[in-house]
Amino acid sequence: MKIRRWYLAFAGCLVLLLSACSEPAPPVKKTEEKPEPVTGESALFKMFQVARTWDPRVQVLKLTSSHVADVPEERGKAAAWEGVFVSPTQSRSRTYTFSVVEQLPNLHKGVFSTGDEPFSGIKGESQPFLIDLLKIDSDKAYETALTKAGDYEKKNPGKPITLILEFTKRHPDPTWRVIWGESAGTSSFSVYVDASTGNFLEVMH
Repeated sequence: MKIRRWYLAFAGCLVLLLSACSEPAPPVKKTEEKPEPVTGESALFKMFQVARTWDPRVQVLKLTSSHVADVPEERGKAAAWEGVFVSPTQSRSRTYTFSVVEQLPNLHKGVFSTGDEPFSGIKGESQPFLIDLLKIDSDKAYETALTKAGDYEKKNPGKPITLILEFTKRHPDPTWRVIWGESAGTSSFSVYVDASTGNFLEVMH
């Protein structure tokens, strides 16, 4: 009788143990990744890969950073970028955006085309250039610009930085224009950096 009771008790414990082991593990909560700003070169190449499906010989006309309220600012980077590309065979330009967040109606996460239009050769001061000429990224351009803007930045802490990549007759290579302010038109201080060599070019007041 004692052996039988011991056996029944052992069997009961074994059943409880097996049932506990068979219970599914509680679901693991996934932590949402916080969107982080990216450099201009990173955004441009993502847009370029899509633009090449439109025209394999596509060229860059202009790249401009944008400020997004929900993403923390990081000097030399941006949460959203707008790139304008030119098709030399179709004589048209096409605009793309790249954003790390979805912010309707204007911003879509990833690469998005906003349409194209006729292109005759030069748009404003900008002229098309091959993407291979871009060798200096926007964060490095900002570091170079900061060597000439230290005093201005100290007097204007936290002022937003806007970055523009373009090729004009003003300089022999494509340039990064590092702008202290929301846009070139409203800024009172900016620095040009050569996007091919990384050299400082000039300060604009």
